[in-house]
Amino acid sequence: MKFKELFSKLKSNKNYMDIPQIEPFVGLEEYAEIRSCFKDNWITEGKKSKNFIEKVKKILNVKHAHFAPNGTLGLFLALKAIGIKPGDEVIVPDFTFFASASSVEMAGAIPVFCEVNKDNFQIDINRCENLVNEKTKAIMPVHVYGMSVNMNEIKEFSIKHSLKIIEDSAQAFDVKYSNYKFNEDPTDKNRMAGTFGDIGSFSFYADKTITTGEGGLIVTNDDEINRSLLYLRNQGRINAGSFIHPEIGYNFRITDFQAGLGLIQLKKLALIKNNKNRIWNSFKEKLNKIEEIKFLKIEEHSSHIPFRTTLIAKNAFPLMDYLKKCGIQPRTFFYPMHKQPSHKKYMVYHNKKFGKYSFKNSIFGYENGVCLPCYPTLKENQIKFIVNKVKDFYSNKN
Repeated sequence: MKFKELFSKLKSNKNYMDIPQIEPFVGLEEYAEIRSCFKDNWITEGKKSKNFIEKVKKILNVKHAHFAPNGTLGLFLALKAIGIKPGDEVIVPDFTFFASASSVEMAGAIPVFCEVNKDNFQIDINRCENLVNEKTKAIMPVHVYGMSVNMNEIKEFSIKHSLKIIEDSAQAFDVKYSNYKFNEDPTDKNRMAGTFGDIGSFSFYADKTITTGEGGLIVTNDDEINRSLLYLRNQGRINAGSFIHPEIGYNFRITDFQAGLGLIQLKKLALIKNNKNRIWNSFKEKLNKIEEIKFLKIEEHSSHIPFRTTLIAKNAFPLMDYLKKCGIQPRTFFYPMHKQPSHKKYMVYHNKKFGKYSFKNSIFGYENGVCLPCYPTLKENQIKFIVNKVKDFYSNKN
């Protein structure tokens, strides 16, 4: 059957279901918490913000934590706090969301892109070796799709080359990494993504594990870096009520509305994780026998809180076109950083300095990757509908 004939059949209700890519898991509890800000007559950063930060510090087992307006500005703030300066180079995986690289550029530094592995598109540390030179000051591992990077490898690499580590943990809040060799307590092998390096950044955008609508978080165990964060995020001063500014800083504060939303989300965290993993497992069970579909590898060292239902699929783009006709919103994998139109000047620099460098895995990910929904409220009948449409596509394709 031709695709046009197949699409024409989708007009009947049984062949169409409106299923978005994301759906925030918010309700009356969040609404009530936000309304209480009006009752308290406090809408900027206040008690709710402090309460949220303290709870998150306990979850992540980290010494210092601060809000940022979003994950992108959190990364920018992190780069500034560890002393990244114009002209410095920061190694960034080629397969990531745009903010990982753009935050480096906003700090005046140069993103140097590194290839990723083909199993789950995490940074390939072996491909980083030839990218290090006297200008390299930091490496930014990105915990993509709710899985932790191999942080033993990253730590060893950073020690060898005296590099700072900035973790982009936008998609990995509450993800655990096991068997970490560099803990002060050798009996404690587990640690949270975002807390291994000098500094880590999280996102609480609407599609993340928990959400504050817009919002981000920066964490560190380093007192000196924390001091820099305090000044940088609050107009170059420690206390907001002071008109004396010892340093130059920005306004990176948020509101208690967002913190209130986040507080209720933290109460739902266990349910969110359970639902996301249930959905992932349901998709995997139902799609596992389709030869054209492959799920990303979950490494033994990492727990998994699915960001999306991530697949490698044959004829990925035609499949996504078909799913859209059925009312389903799929999404591609990340577009490689080295191919971004805004990064042409960096690739001229990259090619001149490092010579011919292959990004075949990140290109493969974009060309063959499909993200299906994995939000906590996705129902079993919706999963079955998506699965049936994927099966329909491949049965008609063959």
